[in-house]
Amino acid sequence: MTDKSNSFNSEVGDQIPGAATTGSTTSEQQESGSMPLNKEPPVIELDNLSVNFGKPVLKQLSAKVNGSCIGLLGPNGAGKTTLLNTLLGFTRPSGGTARILGYDVFKQKSKVHGVIGYMPERDAFISGMTGIRFVRLMAELSGLNARDALERAHEVYFYVGLGEARYRTLDSYSLGMKQLAKLAQAIVHGPKLLFLDEPTNGLDPPARARMLNLIREIRDSGKTRIIIASHLLQDVESCCDEVLVLKKGKIATYCNLEEERQNNRKFLLLQVRGDEDSFVSGLREWGCEVARPSRRHLKVILPEDISIRHLYALAQELSVQIRQLDHKSDSLEDVFFRAMDSE
Repeated sequence: MTDKSNSFNSEVGDQIPGAATTGSTTSEQQESGSMPLNKEPPVIELDNLSVNFGKPVLKQLSAKVNGSCIGLLGPNGAGKTTLLNTLLGFTRPSGGTARILGYDVFKQKSKVHGVIGYMPERDAFISGMTGIRFVRLMAELSGLNARDALERAHEVYFYVGLGEARYRTLDSYSLGMKQLAKLAQAIVHGPKLLFLDEPTNGLDPPARARMLNLIREIRDSGKTRIIIASHLLQDVESCCDEVLVLKKGKIATYCNLEEERQNNRKFLLLQVRGDEDSFVSGLREWGCEVARPSRRHLKVILPEDISIRHLYALAQELSVQIRQLDHKSDSLEDVFFRAMDSE
């Protein structure tokens, strides 16, 4: 990667036009009583949020999410787009409130717009404009002066891998290049929160992998939080640590994927041969939860102080063979379909 791309990567989030620095933001919010002393506000906070378009679309949503990368999922008509539009300030709530990083999305619009970046699902380019000019324009609209906007536009173009195409018109870009250009304009001003609406939509496998790697890089920088709305569960699972699933305008489930992954390491599926009864009794004496769905097959949940090596030691002591051992692994697809099946 070029020096310019490395330079940008080190500066993401350092300058947020139209918003105060992290320290002064905290002080300002503490003085106004909008957040407890020395406590960072949630990335997204919903309090009985409702939106009506003749009929209810979002129905009293309440949630606090604070992950580094948050997935927003749901079938068509679940309310994902309406929730995104409300958080971005495009749709006014009928009731309740929504906050981004402690700022009310309607009462403090200018503050919100200063800390967010948005990559829309649909293209919104200006015909005949070059890529670098477009991203520079977006930077200026976000509050950067002309000189800084041009410098940052060059940096982000190299960062997303479009440096050689920056003087070409956007009309001549392939679909994958247009998606990268949309990402570039969303991050050019160094936002604290980045909204990505279907970022891999229509991409071929190499372009999709490239986009997901960039998203993970931005996430791992620790300077920018990310909200991803996508129909592709695999993409969300590969990037996100928290997921919010909507169904019929309500929150169907919230899942902390990192906690789920940690819990999966303690949930085992075993196939054994030998004195099964004694082996099960020994496990239960250690505080393990054991189910026996069929002969020679066990489902085991380990307590915190018991590891897999203890199981093998017990098996050796009782002359029991552990023929197969697998970690339970709930995929995001499992979580999603359980949420869809629930009332």
